[in-house]
Amino acid sequence: MDGLKRYVEQAREKKYELVIKGYENVTVIEGLGRFLDRKTVGVKNSNAEKEKILSAKKIIISTGSSPYVPEIEGLRETQFFTSDTIWNLDYLPDSFIIIGGGAIGLELGQALLHLGSKVTVIEAMPSLLPMTEPEISYMLKDILSREGMEFHTKARIARIGRTSKGKFADILTHDGKKRVEAEEIIVASGRRPNTGYLELKNAGVKTDQVGGIVTTPKMETSSPNIYAAGDCVSKKMFLETLAAREGVIAVSNIFGEPLQIDYNSTAWAVFTNPQVAGVGMTEIEFSRTNGSCSCRTFYLKDLTMASIIGETDGLIKITVDPKNNRVVGIHILSPNATDIITEGSYAVKYGFTIGDIISSSHIFPSLSEGIKLAAQSFLRDISKMSCCVE
Repeated sequence: MDGLKRYVEQAREKKYELVIKGYENVTVIEGLGRFLDRKTVGVKNSNAEKEKILSAKKIIISTGSSPYVPEIEGLRETQFFTSDTIWNLDYLPDSFIIIGGGAIGLELGQALLHLGSKVTVIEAMPSLLPMTEPEISYMLKDILSREGMEFHTKARIARIGRTSKGKFADILTHDGKKRVEAEEIIVASGRRPNTGYLELKNAGVKTDQVGGIVTTPKMETSSPNIYAAGDCVSKKMFLETLAAREGVIAVSNIFGEPLQIDYNSTAWAVFTNPQVAGVGMTEIEFSRTNGSCSCRTFYLKDLTMASIIGETDGLIKITVDPKNNRVVGIHILSPNATDIITEGSYAVKYGFTIGDIISSSHIFPSLSEGIKLAAQSFLRDISKMSCCVE
């Protein structure tokens, strides 16, 4: 953990602190800020007796997010970790209960499992990673289960408490009441925007039910000349790259360049092993709004490179609009899925058809060839094809 902390501190200094210090026209003021009106912000830090008043014609809010801690009986009285505090561990506990089967919970859970801890994941939803295709969720759960991770899905936590050896969670499932015990607990129930202290009502800035700032595609808020970007914005995905893009769009619009955010072609990823990545709509999402779709699922067991490296657990699913044969979504469970998904982003953003993907030469053997084979499966039985055939 010490080595990891040092790396993070060095990267933060190199990529953020030193970069911002290089701009002569940027002044950094540390402290908690709040709106006094639409054009005025007050900032106060722990060392200042008096609030510093700042005024501007244009304001960008980018206060980020924090781990969300659900209201569960006994949880706050029982010590727990989050994705922000887990790095403070100076030893490896024997076992963990992880509350939440989303990206954060699975990434941390598998890492701790590989380090030697026993890991049990408790998820309220019927499946893991609800934002992805069900086939991916089921297969990833099977992979992690074979590694030794335990799961309780569609489970409600009634109470958290301490035992003589650690902690427990009393849960309610379709099988009835159960008690799960572990040395430590990690809360991985998502994140919430850091907007509670901003007094946004003073500036006329509207938020959603969890405090996310409502914005237009230009990153404009409900208050003229106030913009927002990053995790404080009301949206589905909390991604560093997306936050950076939103910041660029906000600044561009302030200076008169009318750019807009495109969430639909923004790829996301989960850094498990194998990795999960996706872009665009799932089959369920497209069918819900359009009635029906054309979908194909290609399994890595039929991919030459997957066989070569001995990692054949995985799949690639493509969702297509049957009206025009354009790709509207690609979701992947595969080694290096985070590298492969970029092709999917281009396909969704620029309206590629299945034919466009098939007619593009892909490297053989490679994992990215799976995208082409998934596209070819719309037209033929790929199990009866020779290598590299179009």
